[in-house]
Amino acid sequence: MTSPALSVEQQIKQLDDARKLVLSDANYYPQIIQGILPIVAPPARVELRRWVAEFLAETFASPSIALSQKETLSLIVLETLRALIENPSEDAAVVKSVVQTAASVYPLVFRWIINNPYDTLTWERMLAIKSRIFRIWDSAAPGVRICCIKFAQRVVLVQTKGPDSDPRRGDPLEVSLSMSLEAEASGLLDRMLAVFQENVSDAVLVDATLNSLSILIRARPHIANKILNVIMNFNPLKQANSPMTPKLRVMVKSMEKTTRSLLVHILKRDPQNPLGPRIQQYVERMMRSRADIFDEASRKRGPPEPTDGLDPAKRQKLGAQVVNAAPKFYVPPMTPGPHSIAELFTVTGDEALKAFDVSMLSENLVVKIGITILQRIDADTLNQAIDGIRQRYKSLGASQPELLNPETAPLGVDEDDDDYEPDFSTAETEEQILNKLDLISPEVEKVSAPNMALGHFTLPQPPPLTNSQAAEVGQGTVSRVFGVMQTLEEKIKKTKGGINRLAASSFDRDAWITILTRLATRTCTGLEGAEEEIKAEPSESEQQSLANMIRESLFLYILEDFRKRIDIAIAWLCEEWYNDKVQIKFSGNVVLHYEKWVLKIMDGMLPYLDASDRNVLVRFVSEIPGLSPEVLGRLKGLCRDPATVTIALTSLLFLTMQKPPAKKMVLGVVEEIWDTYEDARPFTLKLFAKYIPGLGERGKVEDDEKRTNGMEAIAA
Repeated sequence: MTSPALSVEQQIKQLDDARKLVLSDANYYPQIIQGILPIVAPPARVELRRWVAEFLAETFASPSIALSQKETLSLIVLETLRALIENPSEDAAVVKSVVQTAASVYPLVFRWIINNPYDTLTWERMLAIKSRIFRIWDSAAPGVRICCIKFAQRVVLVQTKGPDSDPRRGDPLEVSLSMSLEAEASGLLDRMLAVFQENVSDAVLVDATLNSLSILIRARPHIANKILNVIMNFNPLKQANSPMTPKLRVMVKSMEKTTRSLLVHILKRDPQNPLGPRIQQYVERMMRSRADIFDEASRKRGPPEPTDGLDPAKRQKLGAQVVNAAPKFYVPPMTPGPHSIAELFTVTGDEALKAFDVSMLSENLVVKIGITILQRIDADTLNQAIDGIRQRYKSLGASQPELLNPETAPLGVDEDDDDYEPDFSTAETEEQILNKLDLISPEVEKVSAPNMALGHFTLPQPPPLTNSQAAEVGQGTVSRVFGVMQTLEEKIKKTKGGINRLAASSFDRDAWITILTRLATRTCTGLEGAEEEIKAEPSESEQQSLANMIRESLFLYILEDFRKRIDIAIAWLCEEWYNDKVQIKFSGNVVLHYEKWVLKIMDGMLPYLDASDRNVLVRFVSEIPGLSPEVLGRLKGLCRDPATVTIALTSLLFLTMQKPPAKKMVLGVVEEIWDTYEDARPFTLKLFAKYIPGLGERGKVEDDEKRTNGMEAIAA
């Protein structure tokens, strides 16, 4: 037994459930699309065809689907789109959604054909859809025509050459084009621009075309001048010369606003546009024309002459001063009864305006509105409104009844009734006595109110921070300081040094670096744990101190770009050397930092040096304040690599020439290089022959020994 057929409402409900499924998970799009395409067969109801067409338009416009998946799906739906749009009696809503889908599908199909030229059937289907859209462009309903304009814009965008850009960041839909396709796109662009050259009164089509052209101007700069010249020859206020009906007024305002918004956006996006001055003049001229047309239409005609009453003939007297009396501002009085403060200060009679909730507006907007009103309001009108509020307040105070004390208040008996003396009976007298006794209130004991004054309050002391918490807080502070420092630009013009120069006084990157280096070297002076002798390596507890955190951050910051930040490294190491010397002078039991960090910087920097970094290395080793055998040993290690032996020996030569106290130690390292690295001997002999006596003879002797040993080996 077959199941009964579902109604249209039930089918649409099931389709809506399928839509919710794909919106939650885009992986179901292929299955859903293949399942709904048979629904739009010719016998299908128009409601189902509308739903399927709208779903296809949403699918190919969705950003949640990858381009590759959209390209595959576009090949599946082409035949269905062709069948729907070629039906001459098709519903307008269906055609509109089909054209929207075609606009999204065209670049995908175009790229597919470029990569797969053998698939002629797919291209024929796309051409059939394309030609059908262009045939119904001028005769379809307004909504369909807007979609046709969007489709034409996509065709022009695809079939014109884009700007030359980096292929790694380019549009994935950019393709190589032939001359015939570009010619077709040029003709299609002319057809879009024809709406500005013809006497078209449909503001919807003009606005749709302007919105489509904005994308072409941005994405295709080589056709932007052509589009802008046509737009600036278009006058959206031209139809304002005819009798102004409400409909025509709205249409002219819409076209003018859209045109002006487009041109202003172009000026903001590209201030250096060659057509910028012309666009600015066009916008200003259009704004003046708009003000003349619409403001003049709403302006009332004034009297031909001011009748000031000074001239008996009521003629204009040029010498007389005409005083324009301020309009009478009427503040309605308050009605009897209780009123709120808002009602007291409300002077408008518009009920809709009274019901408006001002609390919905932001505080900044309310301040701007208030300032604008106070700047533009007439002083006499403001004074009249204040007087009206003052009269309201006085009347409100006068209308309030006086509060009576029930113990001293009169009984409300008129004086005329004082002579009335009724006859008193025994029962009445007893009743009166009982009433009087009831009126007498019992004595109430006075209750003293407790003292509600606030006493002295002191916040409790916060709990002490542990070492780990203090280290964590310090690390966060250092990270924020480095974050601020990295956002600042490097100072191009260096300030001249001198005795009156103050460190960290310019609030630039160099100032922050000075602050950080001195925080690392001077803030914890005398706080490190003292040992029995001078230590070159700090203990584990010292490694967690704030100063060492700053040192680690400075070390990483320098190694990120040591070629540009070598001056920071030198300044920091000078501070470390100075701090070590001062501490040794006052106390022998201190922790030394200079030697440790100069070696760490060299170990991090030397592996990345090449032959072009000679100046960097020479500057570093010559400007650091202290040289040790370990530092010179790092330079000696560079001689292992033939690529860096030149910069190592050049640095040692500079130290020999410019630092006489270290000359003996440097020449000792040079002799070690001579003995250890034979490949470095020719360049060593060239640079240090005059500084090391007998170095040339030693080289000749060693060469002769090698030659003799070689001859003996050959003879043997």
